[in-house]
Amino acid sequence: MAKLLPRIGSRKNGRISSRKNARKIPKGVIHVQASFNNTIVTVTDVRGRVISWSSAGACGFRGTRRGTPFAAQTAAGNAIRTVVDQGMQRAEVMIKGPGLGRDAALRAIRRSGILLSFVRDVTPMPHNGCRPPKKRRV
Repeated sequence: MAKLLPRIGSRKNGRISSRKNARKIPKGVIHVQASFNNTIVTVTDVRGRVISWSSAGACGFRGTRRGTPFAAQTAAGNAIRTVVDQGMQRAEVMIKGPGLGRDAALRAIRRSGILLSFVRDVTPMPHNGCRPPKKRRV
């Protein structure tokens, strides 16, 4: 019978949680992806490593309620609460997508007390890329 070796990064021995809380992050980047169906908020450090994330679906909203501004506000609040506890004071915001949760998520970020150095819209815009689908005939 083979002896089971304990995994170094497993959640059972509690090493991941202790390492996460030990890092002090003074500056970070908040990515907001707002689609029509959901809003995903990801907080990373300056190098791009994910510190915290949340989405409207992860906050308990289901179906059409995931795309609402209130769901986006709740998701942004949940994602930012953990990084404020880790000591983040300054952040840059990157907003992507056409959804309803764009402004609500930004409002929740502003209320959290983090100083925003800039807010940038990084929605991908095609330079006449793919051909659109043919017109619907009803």
